[in-house]
Amino acid sequence: MAAIEDLSFPSSTGRPMRAALARPADGARRPAVIVIHEIFGLNDDIRRITARVADLGYVALAPDLFDTGAAKVLCVLRAFLALRRREGPAFADLEAARTWLAQRPEVDAARTGVVGFCLGGGFALLYSLQAPLKAAGVFYGDVPKSPEELHGVCPVVAGYGGRDRLFAGQGRRLDEMLAALHVPHDVRLYPDAGHSYMSRHTGLMATLAAWGPMAVGFDADAEADSWRRIEAFFRTHLG
Repeated sequence: MAAIEDLSFPSSTGRPMRAALARPADGARRPAVIVIHEIFGLNDDIRRITARVADLGYVALAPDLFDTGAAKVLCVLRAFLALRRREGPAFADLEAARTWLAQRPEVDAARTGVVGFCLGGGFALLYSLQAPLKAAGVFYGDVPKSPEELHGVCPVVAGYGGRDRLFAGQGRRLDEMLAALHVPHDVRLYPDAGHSYMSRHTGLMATLAAWGPMAVGFDADAEADSWRRIEAFFRTHLG
């Protein structure tokens, strides 16, 4: 697995923001992918996922959108508010991350994508409407209500758990809307998986969430197939 480095970059306010960076070992000039975390922020599991993205051949950066200097609970609330309004500091910080990546010598700035999970999946989809991205990975993330709200979206690869009673329907809606817009896409629902099926959460909260309506939990088969589809889709649209 690619080595991962903890660092900081200038956020939209100029304040340093924590991030994790992973790069292929050969140092060749590569496309870049911004990795957007779940509600838990930048943790070891997101670092693992970021390294996995780099293993596919990309320079991968996972910014910690909750590293704003405020209490974490406020950062989480502000992120959800930005997602609802489709504007705000979190989107500005994603753009700051993209700008920072574009200036790195090992990055081909003309080929940048994004992939996000849960909260990050919603951001990945909406941010791809605002930035010059070539591909977006949207995993169990929030989806707008109408196709018009996705006009101009880049190609999308997505995955949702069929047992996730809160988000499975959004996955079906995303598939239908992208088809109506004639946007290249690969959206799949995994009938035996729940929410966060690509993440390896531990502890009491993970145990309790597994029994909730989202059926939160890691699913090895759905994860493996999702990585296969991400690799194929990004190879087509990012190179």
